[in-house]
Amino acid sequence: MSVGLLRSIGSMIVEIEGQFAEQGLLDPATHRETLDSYGGLAETLTTKVAAGWQLWRHAVDAHQTAAREMEAAIAQETELRHHLGEIEALDPKAGEEAELNELRSLLGHAEKLVAALNAACAEISGDGILGDAKSGRGVEESLNAAQSLLEKIADKASGKLKPALDALGRASLEVAEALALLHDFGGKLDSNPARLQKIEDRFFALHDIAHKHNVTVDELSQLRKDFSTQLESLTGGGENVERLAKEVLKTRSVFESACRDLSDKRAQVAKKLDAAVSAELPALKLEKASFHTRLDALKEDEWGAHGAERISFEVATNPGTAPGPINRIASGGELARFMLALKVVVAASGNAATLIFDEVDSGVGGAVAAAVGERLSRLGEGRQVLVITHSPQVAARGTSHLRIIKTASGGQATDAKDSVVTTVDTLDAAARREEIARMLSGKQVTDEARAAADSLLQSA
Repeated sequence: MSVGLLRSIGSMIVEIEGQFAEQGLLDPATHRETLDSYGGLAETLTTKVAAGWQLWRHAVDAHQTAAREMEAAIAQETELRHHLGEIEALDPKAGEEAELNELRSLLGHAEKLVAALNAACAEISGDGILGDAKSGRGVEESLNAAQSLLEKIADKASGKLKPALDALGRASLEVAEALALLHDFGGKLDSNPARLQKIEDRFFALHDIAHKHNVTVDELSQLRKDFSTQLESLTGGGENVERLAKEVLKTRSVFESACRDLSDKRAQVAKKLDAAVSAELPALKLEKASFHTRLDALKEDEWGAHGAERISFEVATNPGTAPGPINRIASGGELARFMLALKVVVAASGNAATLIFDEVDSGVGGAVAAAVGERLSRLGEGRQVLVITHSPQVAARGTSHLRIIKTASGGQATDAKDSVVTTVDTLDAAARREEIARMLSGKQVTDEARAAADSLLQSA
């Protein structure tokens, strides 16, 4: 688990408020969430703004993508038309490559095939060496003659010659069919070199353009359709870009309207928060100070899912002085008390389950320290509050008391090289009374201090 993730998780569980705190309300990043939570805006207007922001950004992204694709398509239009023209000029057909390849093979051997066909036909028809050289009759005539002779004596053979006659009939028909097929195939053969060259040219032209586009010859028909579709999309592309541009304007208007509503409501809540925090300051010895919630409009490129303004808490410690960032204007003790006043006001809307206040009572005593303790006690009713304090008035308000003591390993912290040991003790009621009395009187605890401690504990 990364340190960054642990820090994020820790900030949701524990808030540290004090002079040297780097999280909690001293972090300006928390001010917007604090204001929205205090005003109950987190699940109403802020949700609407976030949804509006997402829709607007989605519309912007869609429009920009379509516009880029349109520009690219326009830039490629001339090239697309050129490629499509080349393919359309060839007009490729599915399966044509195999057909052309077969024709190339046949025509390349046409002379040999024609010679072989002529010789075969001559043999069958009686003009070759296998025919009857004396009679000049071919196979077909010889079969017919044999069939005729046998038919004349078939009635004297008691039907025994019928199978032979049937076979001769079939043979005669087969020979006739063979001759017809040979003549038909021979008629298709053309040994004209011009025709072969034409077929060769088309075959290699198809291969060249297929290689150019990194497809097979059979895929050229589909590529032709794809190019046509891309060119057709140019016509509707402009309309789509225009439609998306209108959607950008529409969603932007919705987002801006939601931002205005949220800004108005934040301004109202800010006044309420300022008044409530300022009302807490006098009792904390900050009667001359004032608290201000500042809302600054953001530039358009800074808008986001949280709205269109930056929210920051500022204070002025003296009348007539301009307010400034809370962590720059207030001193250490003042800072902790400002944080206490703010935390008391927004306590019900906070998220962290544990609050840690580091010396929130620094520089104050008496009634002011009692006021600090009372407010810390109030905070502790709704969550766990840990307070590091040197004030007996504050300590008396706690529900439990832990005493922290640091000593050198040798018993006294006299050598800088000595290791320091920190011990934490949980005090029972008696020990707690004694510790508060010590805080009141110093090193020597008196009976008067113990009585004062009893009074503080009883009033708490």
